[in-house]
Amino acid sequence: MRLYPFTFDPILKERVWGDSRLKELYGKKVPAGVPIGESWEVSDRPGDVNIINNGALAGKDLHWLVEQHGQDLLGSAKPENGRFPLLLKILDAQQTLSLQVHPPASVAAKLGSEPKTEMWYIADASPGAELFVGLKRGVTREEFEQKIKTGTVADCFHRVRVRRGDAMFLPSGRVHAVGAGLVIFEIQQNSDTTYRVFDWNRVGLDGKPRTLHVRESLASIDFEDFEPGLVSSSSEQRGNHRYKRLVDDPLFKVDVVVSEKKCSLAMKEPKLRIVAVVEGSACVRDGANSVELSNGQFCLVPASLETTQLWLEAFATVLLVETGD
Repeated sequence: MRLYPFTFDPILKERVWGDSRLKELYGKKVPAGVPIGESWEVSDRPGDVNIINNGALAGKDLHWLVEQHGQDLLGSAKPENGRFPLLLKILDAQQTLSLQVHPPASVAAKLGSEPKTEMWYIADASPGAELFVGLKRGVTREEFEQKIKTGTVADCFHRVRVRRGDAMFLPSGRVHAVGAGLVIFEIQQNSDTTYRVFDWNRVGLDGKPRTLHVRESLASIDFEDFEPGLVSSSSEQRGNHRYKRLVDDPLFKVDVVVSEKKCSLAMKEPKLRIVAVVEGSACVRDGANSVELSNGQFCLVPASLETTQLWLEAFATVLLVETGD
């Protein structure tokens, strides 16, 4: 059968640092009193696979799509261990996340885990909100290890104030944490390996301290990664919208498009794409198929579609995600 643009039921994740902003901003079905920290929007993880909720294949899931229609869905993109290569989420961090790192591929292979490179787009930020990214200039491994022992390792982290519309790229090996008061769109490799360095001496949802992974973290951290900055690319005016390339990496590419008036973009080159609406509303059209999207919604456009148009209402902001070369 001919594929079409897909939307999915999100998978909500309870997190000790979460809250209810995903309901307030995007209408996610957050249960009352439950701290939801993540909404997995495009996921093909074991045990966490999004279900298609539109069109003739509603009720099937993303992994089924990869298995049954891999070439038409992915095109030149390569699966990750037989699964969809990317994982896309929205994070609601109303408390600071643990100080953590994801292993580079060479280290992950030795530890029996998965590498994870990711990027963050700041969708909402409280005044003074910040990210912890990389190390302060001059911090040594010896100093870092000593401060883990004394509970002061946060002193080693570089901090960056952020506001809505900022973006940060996080290659595997970069120590990091999301600060409190942030809502973030996260694009990443299909991986769920996280090594915690420090978790602010708090307890998890079960009332017990969460597990730390100090040995694995020390093996994974890039100790020459000092004071990285936010994405600094400039935007281009293209008719009634502004365009900016945020990430151009072998694993994935991410652009942000902001419309000033109602406009359309032709996605002529057949390739796998994901449209994520940060603000406003949009519509993905392919022949007779039309998918209306509001803020906080995602749409997967299969590589086999050749006539897809993206329509944006005025003052909409969308992320366009592609797999790498």
